[in-house]
Amino acid sequence: MPKQLHLGAFMRPVGIHTAWWRYPGAYPDANFNLQHLVGFIKKLEAARFDAFFMADHLAVLNMPVEALRRSATATSFEPLTLLSALAMVTERIGLVATASTTFDEPYHIARRFASLDHISGGRAGWNVVTTSNPDAALNFGLTDHVEHDERYRRAREFHSVVTGLWDSWADDAWLKDQASGIFFDPARMHVLDHKGEHLSVRGPLNIARPIQGWPVIVQAGASDAGRQLAAETAEVVFGSSRTIEDGRSFHKDVKARMAALGRAPGQLKILPGALVIAGRTTKEAQEKKALLDSLVHAESGIPNLSIRLGVDASGFELDAPLPDIPETNQSQSGRATLVALARRDNLTVRQLAQLVGGYGGLQMVGTPGEIADTMQEWLESEASDGFNIMFPTVPAGLDDFVELVVPELQRRGLYRREYEGTTLRDHLGLERPANQFFPTGG
Repeated sequence: MPKQLHLGAFMRPVGIHTAWWRYPGAYPDANFNLQHLVGFIKKLEAARFDAFFMADHLAVLNMPVEALRRSATATSFEPLTLLSALAMVTERIGLVATASTTFDEPYHIARRFASLDHISGGRAGWNVVTTSNPDAALNFGLTDHVEHDERYRRAREFHSVVTGLWDSWADDAWLKDQASGIFFDPARMHVLDHKGEHLSVRGPLNIARPIQGWPVIVQAGASDAGRQLAAETAEVVFGSSRTIEDGRSFHKDVKARMAALGRAPGQLKILPGALVIAGRTTKEAQEKKALLDSLVHAESGIPNLSIRLGVDASGFELDAPLPDIPETNQSQSGRATLVALARRDNLTVRQLAQLVGGYGGLQMVGTPGEIADTMQEWLESEASDGFNIMFPTVPAGLDDFVELVVPELQRRGLYRREYEGTTLRDHLGLERPANQFFPTGG
């Protein structure tokens, strides 16, 4: 039996391309329309997707208002609130949400994701982010953004505290003995009493251990610090490799770091983000992409480039090569990828801005067979374990993938026709972690 792809659906925003909401037939309010989102997740569950992934931003995007006014991301639901609602209309698909280790508290995060895991019957996943948007700091009483490496040090400690809180109770702690009046066994409760460099949390968590033991730990980011954190803590990585060579290198590096830590390679799945545009012919797919790109307004290009680079690009000479970019607190892996792309392809600032004004990451454009060929090559050459799919627009782009690409993957034996389990860990082939404080009965 061939290796099996894992597929997540990147659904906040519902389209990663800047112009997704302007495409003919698109639902321009899809980010903030519950009925549309219910329809999307039901289609994805019928297609047997592993997970529905909600990214999050703790501020409106830090760009000039001329560009911001053209962004459909300005209004979106808070992810955990939305996923709790979507849990009620689905049965199997995983529910993954972003939550920041920089601007939230571990007790909040542990409690919210444990609740979602119980509400959904064991389908929750936590996308751990350190938050790179400096404007987010201004929404949490800070005048300066937290330095990059410090954010990652806090994230390590944060992960330890959250997982410790999830393990506050043994699974058999709950006696619920009506005759004696004893609801739980105090010997099966653990008080964390954590005091560390960044955090002080007593515990225990006031909610039973999650159905999955821990909700699945998901991470994005490809900087050296991000790779090390992933190797130490993550169970899924949403990668950003643009080429299969980059994918193989990233996959090999992270798995080697895991081995050095004593973790088995199968304990982590690497799913690069991929914008997929499918057509019944190659020409049709390329025409869809050309139309989509043509709808990106010039006002969006340079501000998007500024965000990705972490510096103000408005003063750059548009038709000159990209100048040297200084180190910043912005996501380092994203900046490095763009700079490398500009150098390799001799792109001018204008060309690079046009590229990121739409979507500058991995793209697959073609027939179902061509797209399946690419995905199969990534999977079989250990460049990825699957993909986090980004749709060019909704509903058409999502429908094209579900109706055209999924059947081709299934025909090749690369993708499931039915779910084999009920939890997100089941879908991903991940074991339920043992309770670190109650190795038996926990």
